[in-house]
Order: sequence, then C-alpha cells, then structure tokens
Amino acid sequence: MPYADAEFDCVLSTVGIMFAPFHRDAAAELLRVVRPGGTIGLANWTPEGFIGQMFAIMKPFAPAPPEGAQPPPLWGSEDHVKSLIGEHVSNLTLTRESVVIDCFADGAQFRDFFKSNYGPTVAVYKAIAADPDRVAQLDRELAALGDRHNLGNGRMEWEYLLVTAER
Repeated sequence: MPYADAEFDCVLSTVGIMFAPFHRDAAAELLRVVRPGGTIGLANWTPEGFIGQMFAIMKPFAPAPPEGAQPPPLWGSEDHVKSLIGEHVSNLTLTRESVVIDCFADGAQFRDFFKSNYGPTVAVYKAIAADPDRVAQLDRELAALGDRHNLGNGRMEWEYLLVTAER
C-alpha cells in the first residue's frame, strides 16, 4: 500500500482484505501501516456462512486462481486469522456475527442480483458464458442456495467473523 509505516491509528476492512489473493502479504501490509497501539478491525465472510457457501458453489465454475492464492472466505476462519496476525497483536477478539439481509424474495432473485452486480459472481458467469449448460447449472445451484437460506419473508442471515485487535 502506498502509505508510510505506522501511518494510521486504525485500520478497518469490511469484506475487503479477504479479496487480496495472497493473505500473508495482505496481513503484513495491514500490520505495517497501523501504528503500535493502533486498532485493527475486520469483518470477513466465514467459510461456513452463506457467502462462503456461495464461493464453494462457484469454485468449480471459476477460472483457476493465481498460484499460491488463497480463497477469500479463509479470512473468516478464526484459526486462519490467528495464523496471519495473532503473534503480532494483542487483545485479539474473534466473534462470529450475522447480518440480516431482507431484500431477496427467493433464491432466484438473490442469484439474479448477484449475477449482475457482485464482482466475483459476475466474473464467474463471464468465464462460463459460452457454455449454456454450465450457466444453467450454476443458475440452479445459486438459486437453491438462496432458497435453503431463506428464513421466510425474504430474510436471510449471512455470517461473518468480526476481528478486533491492538497492534
């Protein structure tokens, strides 16, 4: 990052850092730019939660990631985060939380929105656009995921890991 060492009192990322493909490098930069005594706050989708499951569904349809890249939802794993920053911070707290999403009436509506608007999903569909059978299969699988997680009245809960620490 184009910032000096220890430049910030607080570094926050809400489902952002998880998309850096090389987790150790991203963690090192995060730690580098926050001052000693500064605060780190992260919110990352968990592998087991809704978005983590969505990534698992999309994986067989996606182009191969760069060699050495790690899946984004790993940042939602307590053990993974501890391995990345645990020895460099104090007062590390890792809490699983969930956010209620109430804007999709059913799985198909969720799928169609993400298919058109969510970068990782858009990229996967672009990669398989020339194969209508694969597009149809991914359409079915994402809609089914949305339907499985529909709690009624268009409500879903999406789990994330809330990370706070002091450098």
